[in-house]
Amino acid sequence: MKDEFEVYYRKFGLNVVYYRKRERLTQLQLAELADVDRSHISAIELGKVGVSFDVIFQLCKALNVTPKELFDFRE
Repeated sequence: MKDEFEVYYRKFGLNVVYYRKRERLTQLQLAELADVDRSHISAIELGKVGVSFDVIFQLCKALNVTPKELFDFRE
């Protein structure tokens, strides 16, 4: 991850947290629905890792959101 994009990784992670909590899911429940490891969900939410399109689409399905919503960063 390039340092210049770190802020976007964190904002993406915050959106995942927001929508996960809106759906009243734990990290483990989201991980199971998205078919990824719980530790990967944690790393995404903390902005520590990049995310593939496959995982983005799986998250969207599990969170009942569009990709646009996950990338709609609040200021």
